[in-house]
Amino acid sequence: MRIENAILSTAFRYFAAVARAGSIRAAARELNIASSAINRQVLMLEEAIGIALFERTGRALRLNQAGELLLAQITATGREYEDTLAAIEALKGLRSGTVRVATVESASVELLPRFLASFNAAHPGISVELQVTGSDAVTARVRAREADIGFTFNPASLEGLQVAHENAMQIGAIVSPDHPLAGHKTVSLADCLVHPYAWPAHGLSLRTALDIARQQLERAAPPLLQANSLRVMAALARQGRCVAFQTEVGIERHLQTGALKFLPLTDDVLPPDRFMLVRQAGRTPSLAAEAFFEHVIQEL
Repeated sequence: MRIENAILSTAFRYFAAVARAGSIRAAARELNIASSAINRQVLMLEEAIGIALFERTGRALRLNQAGELLLAQITATGREYEDTLAAIEALKGLRSGTVRVATVESASVELLPRFLASFNAAHPGISVELQVTGSDAVTARVRAREADIGFTFNPASLEGLQVAHENAMQIGAIVSPDHPLAGHKTVSLADCLVHPYAWPAHGLSLRTALDIARQQLERAAPPLLQANSLRVMAALARQGRCVAFQTEVGIERHLQTGALKFLPLTDDVLPPDRFMLVRQAGRTPSLAAEAFFEHVIQEL
């Protein structure tokens, strides 16, 4: 059955919104459109395609296999359209555009804001969309073309990605200036774990590295805190409540002011934390994304 393009344009947009929001009512709030209008478009789309796209449980809607296939295609088509518009804008010169960036939390605290500020000064017409997430989620977003550039640590897989910059970072303990360990130049993990400590949660690349070292110890008390936020653990360490662990990325200002002490860990089995700048391999970036990429490489 032939479907009119005008109908598809609206129906696809409403369908994608419902898929993201999980219900007609939530999608209506997001789009500021009446629920009845969104429901009508979704039903028309299902009728035109000839198959249901959602599993309906009360007011909740969950994509079925057909819906997931359609959403993936709509998303990919939308990205192609954005890339085409970016290429057209490039013909006018680098006056506008959007760069999509995915980053781990630690790089979002000090490092990335510095890059963004200097880039904005040079290219005020280019906007940046920033997503803060876990290390493997960063690479997944770049691989799926949901981000042009990714800042990450130790990703599990680099398939389909180009590593544009890599730096092996020392993992250390961070403590307040009045902590019993603060006078040391270096420490072992065993030295740290006799004190209250915070431990990275699963999903953080740092957790994998630290677990390797902790397995070598005979015994260790449970952590005071287990968290997926390095910023929270660093804040607790600044208050003198615990030892936390990370690289120097994200705590640069606190190290400069003396609010935190960074003590490199001496455990031989502890691998370095590899900081990486990645982008999709084999893809021609938009002019805006390329400009941001070159700017970051120069700053690094």
